[in-house]
Amino acid sequence: MGAIGRRRLLESAGVLLAAGRISAGNVVSPTIEGDNAGEPLLLRNFEPRSMLHVRETKVLRSRYPVIDIHTHLSSVAKHAGGVGIGEEMQYFATAEDVLPLMDRKNLRIMVNLTGGVGKGLQEAIRKFQTPHPDRFLTFTEPWWERTNQPGYSQFQADEIVRAHQAGARGLKILKTLGLYLREKISTGPLVKVDDKRFDPMWEVCGSLGIPVGIHVSDPEAFFLPIDRFNERFEELNNHPDWSFYGKDFPSNAEILEARNRVLERHPKTQFIVLHVGNDAENLPYVAECMDRFPNMHVEMAARIGELGRQPRMARKFFEKYQDRILFGTDAVPHGTDTPQQIFTDKLYEIYYRFLETEDEYFDYAPAPVPPQGRWRIYGLGLPDEILKKVYYENAARLLQIKI
Repeated sequence: MGAIGRRRLLESAGVLLAAGRISAGNVVSPTIEGDNAGEPLLLRNFEPRSMLHVRETKVLRSRYPVIDIHTHLSSVAKHAGGVGIGEEMQYFATAEDVLPLMDRKNLRIMVNLTGGVGKGLQEAIRKFQTPHPDRFLTFTEPWWERTNQPGYSQFQADEIVRAHQAGARGLKILKTLGLYLREKISTGPLVKVDDKRFDPMWEVCGSLGIPVGIHVSDPEAFFLPIDRFNERFEELNNHPDWSFYGKDFPSNAEILEARNRVLERHPKTQFIVLHVGNDAENLPYVAECMDRFPNMHVEMAARIGELGRQPRMARKFFEKYQDRILFGTDAVPHGTDTPQQIFTDKLYEIYYRFLETEDEYFDYAPAPVPPQGRWRIYGLGLPDEILKKVYYENAARLLQIKI
């Protein structure tokens, strides 16, 4: 079929082409029936119900206690050019709000990755970790706004020591490094992930025995044109600022290779490469990295949508690297009796179902239309010995705690 024939076929199905992009509000069916009979069906309103008759297992609590290595109870309040600056923090919930959720879902510990710096870090620790040291742990972050100042390398290394003395249990690297941080913070060329000014920071984490949670890239589709071939089109169309295609952004592969050079230069530092190594769509590549770098660990936050649509490969990955995979969700818990809290409750149930059951073809997120793409996932049905490691044993070892 030629280009003209394809265009006519699309138009006959009600898909409108405009300026080379398909809007998320475009027609996918001529009309709908029922209360809005005769009106066009917009893609954003399309919520097909599966006709498959398959098992649906409710997993309200995890089979074993859980350490969620990837949550956000706080974040830096001020930003410039996508870079968090300063010591002022914002909080999404209190410890008292979150503890009932944790008890319901068998969450033993939540790790707040975005604990901030300086006085902000001390405040975050005081709000969660100090009153409940057996339930909350806190990671610190780099002082990004000082990266272009003289003496930064030594300052940052010393600051990690001070943060550790204040109670920080690890370091979190946001994708600020690699995709947002520039030589003049928000202007100038991008600072590379393997910039050697950060070497003392990586080294001191290794000497202190604290892990580094590192997130420097995003899904591969975020580095491609936002067009009809992009499987994350709806997500990117709704959030065009999430796209790193064009301009002076490096490719996904370039960012990951720069990260690998960091892992190679600092073998005594334990890195938790977040979001399944920042490349859950390419498990063979992640496996190759895991084989090359014994100091590399991964967690699964916000990536069961990728893992669950390749269940056989994902199951083999979990079996091979069962000692280096951690449980994480990227959850942002809010106050009780809020829509966000209900969402978080359901989110944990989906993660548990994915890991513990062999259920087929279910949503990977609580939203009516899954946010990352129009597909569903399959459960891995992991055996108990692997579940224990993923749920809490691997994280406890890295964090040097007992459960």
